[in-house]
Amino acid sequence: MVSSRERLTWTAINVPLDSSGTGRGEERAPNALMAAGLRERMPVGAVIETDARVRSTDRDKRTGVIGARQVREASRAVAAAVRDVLAGRGMPLVIGGDCTLLLGVFLGTAPGTRLWFVDGHADFLDGETSSSGEAADMELATITGHGPLGLLPGTDALVEPNAVVLLGHRPDELDPEVARENARIDPAIFALTAVEIRSRGARSVGQQIAAKQPHIPVWLHIDLDVLDEKALPAVTYPQPLGLDWQELIELIHALATAPQLAGVSVADYNPDLDKDGKYARRIVDALEVALT
Repeated sequence: MVSSRERLTWTAINVPLDSSGTGRGEERAPNALMAAGLRERMPVGAVIETDARVRSTDRDKRTGVIGARQVREASRAVAAAVRDVLAGRGMPLVIGGDCTLLLGVFLGTAPGTRLWFVDGHADFLDGETSSSGEAADMELATITGHGPLGLLPGTDALVEPNAVVLLGHRPDELDPEVARENARIDPAIFALTAVEIRSRGARSVGQQIAAKQPHIPVWLHIDLDVLDEKALPAVTYPQPLGLDWQELIELIHALATAPQLAGVSVADYNPDLDKDGKYARRIVDALEVALT
């Protein structure tokens, strides 16, 4: 548990997963963040490399998902790594890659683990409503039982909707497509947009959420496109009306230092859009402050 140690040792699980199947920059994000000092600054005691890639651009007819078979294979690889770290009483830090990695995370965590989902998008589409077919459009829907049937084994939700907190997605007024996706969010999910977080105060929101159910394990997922496009343009799907760096740090620091924390995942940095590595270093700076 985090509460007994100011600075714990993490086990990094590198997940070079880009669900578009095109080898986009997210595949290179784990290596880019390590090169920017993540291993030393966090600190990371060990690094596990996973064979988690999507190389097919074909959209599966049954699920509507690009490279569905490879998504399942990648998810099993991530699950095995997460399961091993948790079994050894370690603290996993899953470095993506895109948000599809969360499918594997929740295949590998203990039943009953809750989710704090910090993301600029709700990721609540499915194989029909997603225009791209990327699994990263629908991973939250999938693990809560609203995604395409057959993408993951079994029919049960990996996490119950009422065990999820969604933070930082954009408000309806940004775009009609955003509004349509937001309308799909299960009403049992507690959700605050980035605008609402700013209004309430990021530190206050984080502290209030962290204080709830302190004895039930919870996973913290951080999609870096929760940041405003001016703060972090090095993501594939940037948006306005997002958090700034300080707000993100204040929000996730309260969550990451909660005693019930089971692990953390970080996703969606695209180093192809960061030629001099400036934003990689900024991400590492923020994670060092927020997670330790």
